[in-house]
Amino acid sequence: MPEKDRIHDSKLYQFMVELSEKKNTLYHDYNQLHHWSVNHSEEFWSMVWDFCQIEGAKKPPVTFCSPDSSTPAKDTQWFPHAKVNFAENLLRNWRTRAAADAIIFHCEGDPAHRQHLSWQQLYRQTSQVASFLHNHGVKKGDVVAGYLPNIPQTIVAMLATASLGAIWTSTSPDFGADSVIERFGQTKPKVMFFAQGYQYNGKPISYHDKVMAVSESIPELEHLIEIPAAIPVSDQSSKVTIPDRIHHHYWSDILDSTVPSELGFTPVLFNHPLYILYSSGTTGKPKCIVHSVGGTLLNHLKEHQLQTDIRAGDKIFYFTTCGWMMWNWLVSGLASGATLILYDGSPFYPDGNVLWQLAEQEEVTLFGTSAKYLEALEKQGYRPKDNTELSSLRTLCSTGSVLSPEQFDYVYEAIHSDIQLASISGGTDICGCFAIGNPLSPVYRGECQGLALGMNVQVFNQQGQSVYQQHGELVCLNSFPNQPVGFWNDPDGSKYHNAYWNHFPGVWHHGDYVSLSSTGGMVFYGRSDAVLNPGGVRIGTAEIYRQVNRLDEIKDSLVIGQNQGADVRVVLFVQLVEGEVLTEELKTNIKQKIREQCSPRHVPEVILAVRDVPRTKSGKLVELAVRNIVHNQPVKNVGALANPESLEEFKDRDELKQ
Repeated sequence: MPEKDRIHDSKLYQFMVELSEKKNTLYHDYNQLHHWSVNHSEEFWSMVWDFCQIEGAKKPPVTFCSPDSSTPAKDTQWFPHAKVNFAENLLRNWRTRAAADAIIFHCEGDPAHRQHLSWQQLYRQTSQVASFLHNHGVKKGDVVAGYLPNIPQTIVAMLATASLGAIWTSTSPDFGADSVIERFGQTKPKVMFFAQGYQYNGKPISYHDKVMAVSESIPELEHLIEIPAAIPVSDQSSKVTIPDRIHHHYWSDILDSTVPSELGFTPVLFNHPLYILYSSGTTGKPKCIVHSVGGTLLNHLKEHQLQTDIRAGDKIFYFTTCGWMMWNWLVSGLASGATLILYDGSPFYPDGNVLWQLAEQEEVTLFGTSAKYLEALEKQGYRPKDNTELSSLRTLCSTGSVLSPEQFDYVYEAIHSDIQLASISGGTDICGCFAIGNPLSPVYRGECQGLALGMNVQVFNQQGQSVYQQHGELVCLNSFPNQPVGFWNDPDGSKYHNAYWNHFPGVWHHGDYVSLSSTGGMVFYGRSDAVLNPGGVRIGTAEIYRQVNRLDEIKDSLVIGQNQGADVRVVLFVQLVEGEVLTEELKTNIKQKIREQCSPRHVPEVILAVRDVPRTKSGKLVELAVRNIVHNQPVKNVGALANPESLEEFKDRDELKQ
């Protein structure tokens, strides 16, 4: 439970005081506030706009929906006549905080390699790149792409794009050429930024061959802008060859030759496209999800200031790449006057202390990571609080997969005993969260603290009925500003409709298998499309991972349901710690632990060892791909995986033919 002083110092408490004075009613706890925010959502989002002091023209009405709409939750438009500019809001602090750091960047492998941009420098460089883009024909509605590491120049390029009312889309250099072509080939950028290379796990890597392949495959591409590598990769960095039709430019030339000027922020409608994000693509061609300028800005300000208590002068860090929506989430911290701490490289090079040393050095206040990273830290015996001084840290966010109850214990015992641990969940689909933390309420072991403000999140059973303290599907019943504008190249909206609104007609179906707790929190059991169904009983995969991955012999695991006539049997694949062997004794121990801690239904009928477990580039397990391979069905997009070669081990296993 947070101390009283911390509660009263929070931005959320200030918001509640303002609401109480406005309504002449005392709003005293988070669940009460959430109830009001859902029942008065127009007033809530309008108040968030004012409280967070968004720059722009806020014009009535707050919402509009055609009277003949059959799906108002989907069809409602938020602030349909309002005008804003995303870059203007992220850069609004540049005059008052001109000399202060806006961005601090660290690169793997060189603790002394620290770059920083002041707010004035960030504004200056953004104006130069925006001027270059404008002079080369980029205008409102055009698409600009970044095939880039997590470096300061990526943020500058995005802000320059947004200042013009153009649309930004990005992916990281670890994506193969085919995966990038599948994404950018759909969105057809006019300009693409790339870097001379990057470093990962101690190895400098050039990806010019992939840049060339992408360039040749996108006929709409007119300009390539090359950014220096943070650490030089090789002499061949200057030998990139691109098609003659494409103009090749250098970042340094743009900054050297373009005179800084006053940024002219192009005002756009609230629902004008800002970002195109991509689904993982593990079940087919990646979906191109379009997010709006106003919806993204308004929701991120809510999540930052109210849910995670980000304030001006804070230093916020999220371990992410530019191919994951948490990069977009992190960058929005500029709008709250926070300093962004960037890191590019492996979180375990040279060892597991690297990110915590960074947090200590930069006095990070919010540290963001994934559940898998925390699990790996614990497995390897790292205790950050024993080696680093983390007194500035107030909030630790975890997302990407389910944070088990034991990981809550680990965080408070080995990292920091007095922080807000926010297990957050939402995703690329909304570029935000459905379940998130808040600085007012206790943190309960194994639970996301609560439902996001303004979101009428519920749990439906298979019949579409709302249930409480029962497993079911995460749904959202009301409209919210950060719903996607739609999908790119989906003129009739059918792909967008079928993705989220068709399962339970007129209700957002998110695809997570969850339950609501008695505390007002939410417990996650995995993706609903990976739910096991032995004997007709639905089982969340996270329940099994929680038990198996705690064993000292197990590095990672993956579980699927294999069809057996009219029934399903549970098959567990385990990646063993180096030097361990999957003996009959270990199999028995695994089954016994699952039986005791879960139920007999959870116990796998078959347990098999594999050398690696397939994950997406953002670290998510891909149970569906493995299930397809086991059932001799094609995997539609192996390029979305970080380790596609791992799939070979799941093919034609004799043990699964019995």
